[in-house]
Amino acid sequence: MKRRISLLISIYLLFTLIFALQKPIFMLYYQQLFERVSLLEWFQVIINGLPLDFSFAGYLTIIPGLLLITSVWMTSQKLLKTIFKCYYLIISLFISIIFVADLGLYEYWGFRLDSTPLFYFLTSPKDALASMTIWMAILGFITLIGYTAIIYNLLYRFTAVFINRFKFPFHRINQSLIILLLTGLLFIPIRGGFTVSTMNIGKVYFSENQRLNHAAINPCFSFTDSFMRQSNFDKQYRFLDKDEADTIFSQLTETTTSTDTEKLLTNNRPNIIMIIMESFSSYLLETLGGEPGIAPQVNKLADEGVLFTNMYANSFRTDRGIVSILSGYPAQPTTSIMKYARKTQSLPSIPKTLKEEGYHLYYYYGGDADFTNMRSYLVSMGIDNIVCDKDFPASQRLSKWGAHDEVVFNKLWDNLKEDEIASPFFIAFQTSSSHEPFEVPYDKLEDKKLNAFAYTDECIGQFIDELKASSYWDNTLVLLVPDHLGVYPYDLNNQSSERYKIPMIMTGGVVAEPKRIDTIGSQIDIAATLLGQLDIVYDDFTFSKNMLNPDAPHFAFFTMPNFLGWLSNDGEVVFDCESNTVVKQEGSNIDENLKKGQTYLQKLYDDIAKR
Repeated sequence: MKRRISLLISIYLLFTLIFALQKPIFMLYYQQLFERVSLLEWFQVIINGLPLDFSFAGYLTIIPGLLLITSVWMTSQKLLKTIFKCYYLIISLFISIIFVADLGLYEYWGFRLDSTPLFYFLTSPKDALASMTIWMAILGFITLIGYTAIIYNLLYRFTAVFINRFKFPFHRINQSLIILLLTGLLFIPIRGGFTVSTMNIGKVYFSENQRLNHAAINPCFSFTDSFMRQSNFDKQYRFLDKDEADTIFSQLTETTTSTDTEKLLTNNRPNIIMIIMESFSSYLLETLGGEPGIAPQVNKLADEGVLFTNMYANSFRTDRGIVSILSGYPAQPTTSIMKYARKTQSLPSIPKTLKEEGYHLYYYYGGDADFTNMRSYLVSMGIDNIVCDKDFPASQRLSKWGAHDEVVFNKLWDNLKEDEIASPFFIAFQTSSSHEPFEVPYDKLEDKKLNAFAYTDECIGQFIDELKASSYWDNTLVLLVPDHLGVYPYDLNNQSSERYKIPMIMTGGVVAEPKRIDTIGSQIDIAATLLGQLDIVYDDFTFSKNMLNPDAPHFAFFTMPNFLGWLSNDGEVVFDCESNTVVKQEGSNIDENLKKGQTYLQKLYDDIAKR
């Protein structure tokens, strides 16, 4: 019996050791992020990360515990070894896939692995892997196989030594009950103790340096925990009681329309072209304080048209950003509503509303329209004319994402010239060339990423020049806005509100005059603002606010996995929902702004649950 009990404890400790050693490996891989970290802080990362390691090791030890109970009644050691072999192979591969994927993605996303990549991979493996070079894929595969082999051999060989020494016991019932009790005790580290609070990622946070907190997270726990948040939305983010949340939320929604709302357009039924720019940020435009020469064409459009100078993205990924822009629906930190076709079909949207006004709807994108369930969302929004990668010959799909922006713009222009697009029209055009891996048929700037932005900027400029010279221009509104937060500047972290600052530009022949709008807002406010300019009722857009309505509340809200940001004229706050701490605060009324941000997120999840 002692050997079985010793093996059970040893397996648990081995799993814990494997997870603990992943932390210094992670920090060494990203050594540039931890150059100024002391030796003590390295140990603190390991020690403070142990609760999640203990918890997930507990989950993985349950099956070995049950197998050891079974072994009390088995006479065949060979069969027992075979079962352990199969289990260890599956678990080793699982741990390795998550660890290697986490290493590869953290550089780009700035948070530890969750279930998001799996959603992307299942909807379109090609696009999910588009950012990866062939050498990255080869190195990742070799690392995956090697790490799997190491974990498997460590676990199995250690277990086999014990099994070889097993003896058929005399008191099988007693031994079974004892091992069952020990296996049941795994509930304690799995849950995180006996307190009201259960195990969560926030329990490993110990430092003001968010990088150290991230390093302490167990990626296996982070990945599996995110699956628990794909349902029961009305149970998540419960910050305030219902009545108080309802009262505060009523103050955050637009209830009246002022007669003083400024009109920017000369025509309330223009053709509309919305250009959704991949990963652009305000810092690419000189007119907004950015560097000159990166995006001169978009910069010129900003000076010629209406520039919204105080706009913010709602999230970090296109699937969340598209819904924010078209449906005026806030991005979520733990999921993407685009996953759920049943829920998205009930959302309002700019296209759906315009279709009721007689508009013809089109969507242009050089990539896979099925990626992240996008086609399902677009069709449910009423868009039945979708141009995507399948509409271009293989010779034109030279980008890893499909067709480059220039090719797609040419396609749109050809369709306009040949009168294949009926008026009045609403066209949403999604660029993709300024996305990782930033490989474009253009060579202007040495910096690879900035060169990709310069390429998309040039493509936009050429298209607008052609549009200006056509008969369409006088009756067309062109609205430019990024799909999500920008990748530039590189030194901004995800907790910085500056990371989310984006431009929004209205140009075209129907724009009355150049203007700068300094009202604070975000992507979710585009719907109400645009429809308000068209004198179209937008009551269905609960979360969207008309930025030109002086009687509407003006603020910006953004989310990333595990935290929210709230900005208003009197301050800003960034709140980590896992550790339940404020990680950034500026201005006055910090407590009030925090409560508003928490209310907004809570009501958002209430709304998702009802759809």
